[in-house]
Amino acid sequence: MGINRYMTVIRQQDLIQSVADALQYISYYHPADFIEAVKQAYDREESKSAKDAMAQILINSRLCAMGKRPICQDTGIVTVFVKVGMQVQWDAQISLTDMVNEGVRQAYTHPDNVLRASILADPDGERKNTGDNTPAVIHYEIVPGDKVEIDVAAKGGGSEAKSKFAMLNPSDSVVDWVLKMVPTMGAGWCPPGVLGIGLGGTAEKAMIMAKEALLDHIDIQQLQARGAQNRSEELRLELFEKVNALGIGAQGLGGLTTVLDIKIKDYPSHAANKAIAIIPNCAATRHIHFVLDGSGPAQFDPPSLDNWPDISWQPDESVRRVNLDTVTQSDIEQWQPGDTLLLSGKMLTGRDAAHKKMTDMLARGEKLPVDLTGRFIYYVGPVDPVRDEAVGPAGPTTATRMDKFTRTMLEQTGLMGMIGKAERGQQGIDAIRDNSSVYLIAVGGAAYLVSKAITSAKVVAFPELGMEAVYEFEVVDMPVTVAVDTEGHSVHRTGPELWKVKIQEKLIK
Repeated sequence: MGINRYMTVIRQQDLIQSVADALQYISYYHPADFIEAVKQAYDREESKSAKDAMAQILINSRLCAMGKRPICQDTGIVTVFVKVGMQVQWDAQISLTDMVNEGVRQAYTHPDNVLRASILADPDGERKNTGDNTPAVIHYEIVPGDKVEIDVAAKGGGSEAKSKFAMLNPSDSVVDWVLKMVPTMGAGWCPPGVLGIGLGGTAEKAMIMAKEALLDHIDIQQLQARGAQNRSEELRLELFEKVNALGIGAQGLGGLTTVLDIKIKDYPSHAANKAIAIIPNCAATRHIHFVLDGSGPAQFDPPSLDNWPDISWQPDESVRRVNLDTVTQSDIEQWQPGDTLLLSGKMLTGRDAAHKKMTDMLARGEKLPVDLTGRFIYYVGPVDPVRDEAVGPAGPTTATRMDKFTRTMLEQTGLMGMIGKAERGQQGIDAIRDNSSVYLIAVGGAAYLVSKAITSAKVVAFPELGMEAVYEFEVVDMPVTVAVDTEGHSVHRTGPELWKVKIQEKLIK
């Protein structure tokens, strides 16, 4: 059948290029509304540690915009929402799904800004990396019109991992359930961010709505100014105030701002049920909307650097400088939760797959390929370097996933300490306390900034694991915070508890 020239014709290459360009664009440019919201939160924050974390997030974002490198080392699983007009005709030889995935493939293998391939096929079996971050998760809708509208998002594993779902009874309180869930999400989703909430429909509809809600602009301040006009807006305002009153704060360190906005989409539901889902967007919020009208690929204009605040972060006199090559047990026993350290020297890296390999080797009585005695291990899967980089963006991954390996690693390898993101669970804390070890955190959402402290990087074990291999990094003045001390005291417990009380006292006054 020939192409009807009176209809909008969308060329295969235009769609592929648009998806690829969109993913490159959002890898290094935050949406302007997000930057403005973080800046406002930074200005009003009273918790020093939370304010420092937001400073690093804002500085990192500006550096990424200037250097065109990923905001986060976790460049995300690609989620695409496509609305196809019924009057659209395609000039294409492959399916729409294949076109989207080819765009993903080209984006993630771009030689000037290589993005991290994070997608594993056979997720409960071989877990083999697909190598190019395909396939994307794609949602389609056929709508009236003669255009194709596309939303492209890249969702990090840390925020996706904190997704929540429940089938509430019709009389159950949505607010109560959300306030119960948010503290259980910990800090691995890298607050401050946005909560997307899907309410109603069926189980899968609620989850899709929660994901789609995150594509909306941050506008809670405007809503506060004009007031709610429907139940959904009333719910947004109530949850925004009450979630922030939990005191969780940036990176879970305790503070005034946990969420920058609450987004809600709802749908009619069966009389017996009230489905509800929460999906967070983290400090590496990455999404964009574009329209194809047959005139060619979408155009993405670079934002002005004036969008970013001129913020600097400088360590004060209380900061300890630590040489990882000479640090002793007596040294780490002096560190207190909340202390800021600047690390220099050599550290090893390792995350889930490396930990699984090492603990399996130890169980078989085999010698590890690298000596961990007296060393620190950094939970990271970095982006490959380009140009003159030692390594690409290399921010921390969520540490709780390593909790089940921690006791074995500390007791059988001589490992001294760990560096990661967010809180440790009780299993991990118990192992740290029992072995007089220590756990430090770097800022999630500041991956490019962190990588600037890394002067050399080489793979020393398990090269077949790709980004999950064990590297040796040499660092100079890498900023971290003491999260769990040698006695098992956790800043992720004491910080939010303190700020929850402080916020409550303010509200009462």
